[in-house]
Amino acid sequence: MARIELASWMTPVDRDILERLQNSGNRELVLTPRLIAENSDWSRDAVRSHVLHLRENSLIEYYDEEAGIYRLSERGRAWLQGDLPTEDLED
Repeated sequence: MARIELASWMTPVDRDILERLQNSGNRELVLTPRLIAENSDWSRDAVRSHVLHLRENSLIEYYDEEAGIYRLSERGRAWLQGDLPTEDLED
């Protein structure tokens, strides 16, 4: 399956975060920015700032806000599955 084109504001970090939460072929994950960073090639600071931007754009949401745990939102799932056009993510 071909990768979906990123929105103009997105970088490979954003895609990697979304795909890590999606956990393709397995059950979706709920993770903190620290755990995402530990399981990727990105620094914790990079992941943290991108997580905030992804949440502002409704692609991820809190699973547990107090613990800082995130999960994919319906919008994030739809984009990863190709059901939400990338144009709809533009500001």
